[in-house]
Amino acid sequence: MPRAGQDFASNDYLGLAGSDLLRDAASAALERGVPVGAGGSRLLRGNADEHQLLETEAASFFGTQAALFMSGGFQANLAIFSTLPQHSDLVLHDELIHASTHDGMRLGRAQTRSFAHNDVAAAEAEIAKWHADGGTGQVWIAVEAVYSMDGDCAPVAALADLATRVGAVLVLDEAHSTGVFGDLGRGLGHKVAHFPNVLSLHTCGKALGASGALICGASALIETLINKARAFIYATAPSPLNAALVRAALSELLHNPMRQDQLWSAIHHAHSEAETHCGLSGFQSQILPIIIGDDKRTMAIAIALQDRGYDIRGIRPPTVPRRTSRLRISVTLNTSKQVISALFADLAKELEAAT
Repeated sequence: MPRAGQDFASNDYLGLAGSDLLRDAASAALERGVPVGAGGSRLLRGNADEHQLLETEAASFFGTQAALFMSGGFQANLAIFSTLPQHSDLVLHDELIHASTHDGMRLGRAQTRSFAHNDVAAAEAEIAKWHADGGTGQVWIAVEAVYSMDGDCAPVAALADLATRVGAVLVLDEAHSTGVFGDLGRGLGHKVAHFPNVLSLHTCGKALGASGALICGASALIETLINKARAFIYATAPSPLNAALVRAALSELLHNPMRQDQLWSAIHHAHSEAETHCGLSGFQSQILPIIIGDDKRTMAIAIALQDRGYDIRGIRPPTVPRRTSRLRISVTLNTSKQVISALFADLAKELEAAT
């Protein structure tokens, strides 16, 4: 389905994807000779100055020892989970973890177990059970900072504390929190990102408006990925021009905190309007899931809202569990507060009509 209508479907949270800021950054990069294509893998001739400049600046911005630029978040999770956990290790993941993590675990050699969503006590119990069953390797705890279909936030501080207490590594996927949460948009886990046992993933195709992904963490973990991750070694390097755009986006976050403030003003407004018009509450982020349940009813309401001029998509299984089909409303700087108010007024009418 092509894009049409007011944007409540994209992950372009800060409105950077179509901005003059990135358009000007692209023009300036081309003017100074930054190539569009890499021409090879990073370990051959594909390694460009822009890649290395971005990685240095990203490590500084996110407060970690090192960073590695990948072509996308999916590939980054494939690299992490197919490379770092070893045969005797355990990857303990939130039951709602992203599909890319599941695919990375399938390619990896470690044992895998899940724990109840956002339940730190359940995670600790699973680790204890694994040890009781004879597990002796490294434990890797894999979670998302903000869950893309539920919009709720992981208890990052408690998870980091658990990881430290049990000697685990916390792998934190910040895809939907980068640019939105944390000081200057550094992510929900920015206060623990410098811990040697924390590895964080910041995708560049959502709030940062470009594409690619940055894996940030201890130098030893990043060096291991560079030398052993097949998804890095055998892939053509990301576009150097795109690396220049991500650099510009990070610079915008660093020097213009008003953009993040404006987004949160819109998010709070959306939360308020959802409650006022639809009686819906409990939202935690820029992602507002409107749980309908029935697949056909969900898609009918989505189509009705699209006909009213809003780009809203219905989400069905297998992306979400059965009987939890939903509208996924995403708040970005691409829509005004007036449009947000109009959306929830119209949504209330469609929900009432569909009962």
